Amino acid sequence: MSDKTPDPALRQLDVLIGTWKVTNFDNGQETDTGTVTFEWLPGGFFLTQRVKLGDTDAIEFIGYDADTKTLKSHLFGTSPEILKYTWEVDGDTLTIWYGDPGSPARFVGTFNEDRTANTGAWEWPGGGYESTMTRV
Repeated sequence: MSDKTPDPALRQLDVLIGTWKVTNFDNGQETDTGTVTFEWLPGGFFLTQRVKLGDTDAIEFIGYDADTKTLKSHLFGTSPEILKYTWEVDGDTLTIWYGDPGSPARFVGTFNEDRTANTGAWEWPGGGYESTMTRV
């Protein structure tokens, strides 16, 4: 039987709780806007992210993986694929890797001093775009 207390590593995600306005840019031109909302499920073992951004309507579940000692997620959306990510908040930096840490496909963003905004970019070999989140 597993421990009935959420792993303390999950607490790094507390900065995300709430609703954020997201705006994406490609070469300085706005491409998508929408919202993401982060909430803890009862018990505190999983964080949900509800995404409504452009044509994307998705839900993501983020939890602690004891085997890898990382925060893993599964995103379910409007396509048949289940997208898997690894999350990390280290100081003021939010990193989301597609797949495992070290992946060249990732988001890296920086929170402002009062953690009401995060500015960064999704990048992958041959592409990417800028993205900002502002707390609503």
